[in-house]
Amino acid sequence: MGKIANKQMICETLMEAAKDDKSIVSLCSDSRGSGSFTAFADTYLDQFVETGIAEQNLVSIAAGLAKCGKKAYAVSPACFLSTRSYEQCKVDVAYSNTNVKLIGISGGVSYGALGMSHHSAQDIAAMSAIPNMRVYIPSDHLQTRKLTEALLKDEKPAYVRVGRNAVDPVYEEENVPFEFDKATVVTDGWDDPDAESKKVDVAIVACGEMVKPSADAAKLLREEGIHVSVLDMYCVKPLDREAIIKAAQNAEAVLTAEEHAPFGGLGSMVAQVVSGECPKKVVNLSLPDAPVITGTSQEVFAYYGLNAEGIAKSIRDIVNEAK
Repeated sequence: MGKIANKQMICETLMEAAKDDKSIVSLCSDSRGSGSFTAFADTYLDQFVETGIAEQNLVSIAAGLAKCGKKAYAVSPACFLSTRSYEQCKVDVAYSNTNVKLIGISGGVSYGALGMSHHSAQDIAAMSAIPNMRVYIPSDHLQTRKLTEALLKDEKPAYVRVGRNAVDPVYEEENVPFEFDKATVVTDGWDDPDAESKKVDVAIVACGEMVKPSADAAKLLREEGIHVSVLDMYCVKPLDREAIIKAAQNAEAVLTAEEHAPFGGLGSMVAQVVSGECPKKVVNLSLPDAPVITGTSQEVFAYYGLNAEGIAKSIRDIVNEAK
């Protein structure tokens, strides 16, 4: 299986489950096409709700259905779901503790050319700040499937951010390491059974679409004799503190990579943990505190050093500075 958009995998996984579980309902805000949920709407019409461009209603209706025993999946662009309907997410979903999974599609800078109005560079900070709201950002379609299956088994609120386009897989289909609410080690920096006793130069903690370029950067640097571990923190909240501490203790420095503003996101969370438990240098790679340039996701990533080459350069700078 090659590239598949994470949003498509969410739909496919829900469709498989909905064959036997009629309590599963999906809701869209005129977003079934962009959210890859057209197939669900066509196949399970009685388990689908179209609210039109009304994100606040989308979330409130989802919460009402959840109170009636439904497993509600509200699918809408992350830029609107995390801002326009923020109060409904806070009150109707989190505070009311309803079984609603908020699926923020086309997250980050997926809508690159449409500008800041369609970017969601604040959603990690905003949604994580809501008590009783979990936040997940899977890195590829294989992990997305595992995450969706896990979320189907619980009844707690959650926000899941996925990108718009298909992305290269981080994992292999026959080997998808996944433990719910636990970060995944993509590489230990050595690929050696005794690696735990060996320090790495830098530990990367990344989430979402930043995991693959982080892993690619680690491979590039290995050829230069620089050892880099990569931690896939798909579970931004609850944050896997133990994994961060372990990775940081085994590294000279820590670098975070996220498709988010520099404030309140993964970088801020990791810095809090590292500074309190094992103080050392933490560098945050993120989008700037400004409207980003116009372009495709990959063009935006390259411009701000969030591709493999840019991440590798930042790590070289960290290593050279430490010499």
